[in-house]
Amino acid sequence: MARFLRALWGPSSQEAPGLAVRGQAGGPEAGRGDAESVMKCEPCGPSLTKDEWQEKLTPEQFHVTREKGTEPPFSGIYLDNKESGMYHCVCCDSPLFSSEKKFCSGTGWPSFSEAHGTLDSDESNSGILRRLDTSSGKTRTEVVCKQCEAHLGHVFPDGPAPTGQRFCINSVALKFKPSEH
Repeated sequence: MARFLRALWGPSSQEAPGLAVRGQAGGPEAGRGDAESVMKCEPCGPSLTKDEWQEKLTPEQFHVTREKGTEPPFSGIYLDNKESGMYHCVCCDSPLFSSEKKFCSGTGWPSFSEAHGTLDSDESNSGILRRLDTSSGKTRTEVVCKQCEAHLGHVFPDGPAPTGQRFCINSVALKFKPSEH
């Protein structure tokens, strides 16, 4: 059961030191406007402050990735992208989703059937974590970047075979890198 909960919510702060970070997006201090609040980002070097994230990201990217916002449906630049390549985290550049697993769900956000690095149903080598999200009054599964904990979107059990998953991801949380031919 503990393994299932870790897969759903991600590792606990005891299992992964540094994950329970003061001021983490959605944490108890989120939204306070405290310039010294620190939000995790391993590849970016030391953890970044809220002000540093705001300097690095556009206001919409900051709202979605650091404050768990959502871009309006059918507005994202990658919704209709059909190029071959990799979708990376806009915050830390970690590879997250391959264009090979992208599909048109008709929901208004880019959708993927699995995360990059997934082997069968094992996501331990992927760049994402799943977390329980009850913020909207209903139970959903949030998808965050494993490296910097950026909010990416949600995953639902109504995707295509063989995975049956629909990773519904905000375009502003992604940076697309075309394949080199």
